[in-house]
Amino acid sequence: MTRTDPTDVPRPDARLHFGVFFQGVNHWTIWSDPSSGSQIDPASFLRVARTAERGLFDAFFLGDGLRLRESEGGIHELDVAGRPDSITQLSALAAATERIGLVSTSNTTFNEPGDLARRLAGLDVLSEGRAGWNVVTTHNAWTGENFRRGGFLDHADRYRRAEEFLTVARAVWNGWAEDSVAGSVEARSWSVPGAVGRVRSRGAQFDVDLAPTLPRSAQGHPVIFQAGDSGDGRDFGARNADVIFSAHGTDFDDALAFAEDIRRRLRAAGRAEDALRILPGTEIVIGATEKEAEEKARWVRLSQVTPAVALGIASRLWGIDLSGRDADGPLPAEDPVVAQDKGRFGTRWVEDPQEVVARWRAKAEANGWSLREAVIELGPQQRGHVGTPAGLAEKFARFVRHGAVDGFNVTPYLVPDGLDDIVELLVPELQERGVYRTAYTGTTLREHLELPPAV
Repeated sequence: MTRTDPTDVPRPDARLHFGVFFQGVNHWTIWSDPSSGSQIDPASFLRVARTAERGLFDAFFLGDGLRLRESEGGIHELDVAGRPDSITQLSALAAATERIGLVSTSNTTFNEPGDLARRLAGLDVLSEGRAGWNVVTTHNAWTGENFRRGGFLDHADRYRRAEEFLTVARAVWNGWAEDSVAGSVEARSWSVPGAVGRVRSRGAQFDVDLAPTLPRSAQGHPVIFQAGDSGDGRDFGARNADVIFSAHGTDFDDALAFAEDIRRRLRAAGRAEDALRILPGTEIVIGATEKEAEEKARWVRLSQVTPAVALGIASRLWGIDLSGRDADGPLPAEDPVVAQDKGRFGTRWVEDPQEVVARWRAKAEANGWSLREAVIELGPQQRGHVGTPAGLAEKFARFVRHGAVDGFNVTPYLVPDGLDDIVELLVPELQERGVYRTAYTGTTLREHLELPPAV
């Protein structure tokens, strides 16, 4: 699907959008570097958010985590851990920033729509229309253990619940009519009679009867983000999302194929092709030269995948405890355990471990890789872009002008200074090519993303 005709540029005036994802619980943030800061200090959140705002980013994202990951019955000690309640943290940032959007990752499996919609509306009104909601469908059983319903939902049931959840949430956000509050002190009552509509919904998942407590915000209601990549997830996003995250943002042809698939699903859902934005998650490594950038990227990967991390990832793949092995030695000779206790070594990241292990062994033998090198090259990893500011700017301009992406959600490998090179070196190159804004032209997140009005 590669386009080779230089005149075939379907979106010559398109502009790139950036978000930043403050991950919290992960092992990709390099905590061991001297410049690394705390994952829970409010100053870290504020530094990242203000740097992103200085770089004219659309949004600041926080992850969701109701329970830390565990391994062998204990807290997963290799994770960089720090994940406060996202709406609470974003509300604090609303007072310390002016324009940047504030997006909460909040799950539909272990929340209730009347309560979460009210809290998100509070963030949206408080920030004057800068709130977003990354809708996720948490499934893991160890999180469910802490909730009254417990357990977890099957894949299809998670999306059915999410869709019903979102329908109720939108009804809550739209519950107040426009101009529902008295316009003068001479009015007979504070609110116009009948202006606050009652939300009543009885479905398979929820039984709701409430009167919304807040009016619509300056942008109508929070912008909806979604990241499911399965067929069900893509359909859900095409029907409901304003923005879709994806893992399809590194290879141009793969990104374009994903974008065109989403556009087909949008048409099938009766929506316009420009009704949503596609922002793949990415890591960006910048160097003064291509060689310097590649050397820096190698340092990043080695710092992220330490020997202990490599053994932890391999343990999840093999389904056995490999913590005592030599990460710089050969791959384990044992075959992977197929029937695995998910609570012991964490959730597997592949469907067929036997096939993956066979492929790893073939690649390692052909390239002379150690176990750690195999994990770095073949294991779960940050998808990213590496290059000079000018080279990356040209690359990103091609992606956005050909409709492969609308931008990127950046995951810094260092916190809180990981955006500095992007803001100071890459953004000016993008602006010079006319593919990035030179100033905020709106005040709401919906305006930043150039989205149609909320309905």
